[in-house]
Amino acid sequence: MQIRILGERTRQVLLFAVLVGTLTGVGVAGFDRIAQEMLFERLLEAPLQWQVLAPGAGLLVAALSLKYLANGASPGTADEYVRNFHDARSSMDSRPLPGRMLASVATLGGGGALGYEGPSLYLGSAVGSAIQRRFGRFFSAQDVKLLLVCGAAAGVSAIFKAPATGLIFALEVPYREDLARSMLLPAGIASASSYLTFVTLESTAPIFQVSGSPPFDLRDLGGSLLLGILCGIGARLYTMLISRAKTMAARRHFIKRALAGGAALGGLALTADFLFGSPLTLGPGYDNLTWALDPSRTVVLVSGLFLLRAAATIATVAGSGVGGLFIPLVIQGALLGRIVGGLVNPAAGPFFLPLVGAAAFLSAGYRVPLAGVMFVAETTGRPGFIIPGLIASVVAQLFMGPYSASAYQRATKGGHLERRFDLPVSAALDKNVTRISPEMTIAEFLDSPLSGKGSIFPVVEQDGQYVGVIEIDDLRKLPHDQQSEQTMRDVVPDGKPVARVRWLLRDAMLAMAEAGVDSIPVLDGNNFVGIVTVQETLKLEELLRKTTS
Repeated sequence: MQIRILGERTRQVLLFAVLVGTLTGVGVAGFDRIAQEMLFERLLEAPLQWQVLAPGAGLLVAALSLKYLANGASPGTADEYVRNFHDARSSMDSRPLPGRMLASVATLGGGGALGYEGPSLYLGSAVGSAIQRRFGRFFSAQDVKLLLVCGAAAGVSAIFKAPATGLIFALEVPYREDLARSMLLPAGIASASSYLTFVTLESTAPIFQVSGSPPFDLRDLGGSLLLGILCGIGARLYTMLISRAKTMAARRHFIKRALAGGAALGGLALTADFLFGSPLTLGPGYDNLTWALDPSRTVVLVSGLFLLRAAATIATVAGSGVGGLFIPLVIQGALLGRIVGGLVNPAAGPFFLPLVGAAAFLSAGYRVPLAGVMFVAETTGRPGFIIPGLIASVVAQLFMGPYSASAYQRATKGGHLERRFDLPVSAALDKNVTRISPEMTIAEFLDSPLSGKGSIFPVVEQDGQYVGVIEIDDLRKLPHDQQSEQTMRDVVPDGKPVARVRWLLRDAMLAMAEAGVDSIPVLDGNNFVGIVTVQETLKLEELLRKTTS
């Protein structure tokens, strides 16, 4: 019977994953058509003066959308997914979705130097979270973030037309050194469904057109090793600057930062047009790779584009533009690979080190070595890049340190201890604790059978209002005349810590440690709901079964 029920539940979950993938594929296709085909591609055909002004207009519309349509939401997209993945207390809030998506269309359609994958991932994860919230009865407590991950995988899969990359990235990005392994099958189904839906509505043409197989020798592998070192150092500096840009954006008035970011992007576009004959700093940068791979481009020119592209992305982030950092990391790595290739082995194939650099820079920047290598192999259709790309990606990780493009990543999936602390406080809540009326005298309480039912007692009004908590040992120390005259309300001590029902166990444990107590009452508003004790939280296996069954 249990096997049959489990099989039915598994089929239901997979059907929901297909639904999430299909809806995400449709949504991403619409987003891509509006932002890229209807706006950005037309911008590239416009006179230079419009190309200079458009980024500022886009950032201004994005700022207004975030402020008024998204109710002051942050520009985060992939960050929002990672943050919510680790928030066991709530599902992703879908209310900012229209405002964030409009802001991303304005940013990217206006030439902001970010990627389309961030909004696509956010759209998919919001769709998945909303569906799981609506049909929560079909999912166990253990699967609370399952459709969130499915939607994220589906979003990346669709926009890159790379289902394996979408799957691996969604599982890899929440942790710097781990994977969300338990969600592999449904996320894979969602990723495949989204890919099929997207390419049905759009096309199957790969993002990067690469011909031939990448021949390489020991000299090229040595170049990959060197490139991995440079990508690790470069990605580390790059993510540090991105982090500072985000901090700067949060401190400035939203109109001022949009105008400043727009002015910087306009100036960079003019500079790029002067140096390269085209405003290559606009948009996600796919055209940068085509330009840089031309053998006639000198290393000096490519180096200049490398710096200008980095400045454009930082300016877009500082202006609170909404978009992804995945593709900007890829482009920086490809340009760095082109520079190293021009210095180390100019006779090598034009694609080899740029694509190895793309994998390594992305792998280091987002701490996703598998997704970085898979992205290059899948979007070029050339699996020969996997070995040198993996070498460079692993080396890049060693030089990255603790930094990441996402501030919400965790190092690893926690063991039993970390998992326990990340559980909601309700998981260890004792609701059956004996409650004492505040009007009962101390003598009445001590003479009653209630006094033998514990050592700590909450004092609670008849309507559930919390008065305080008292220890029986403190009552017995009082003189007999006070015991007969004073009520429980009279002797409730002040300043005892309380927990809130929405806390995590780590919050309750910290409050108990600071107060030097081994139990804490839990309140919902002013109403008493139960007590959490250190002893209860240490019942690890029982506690984990209670929350995952």
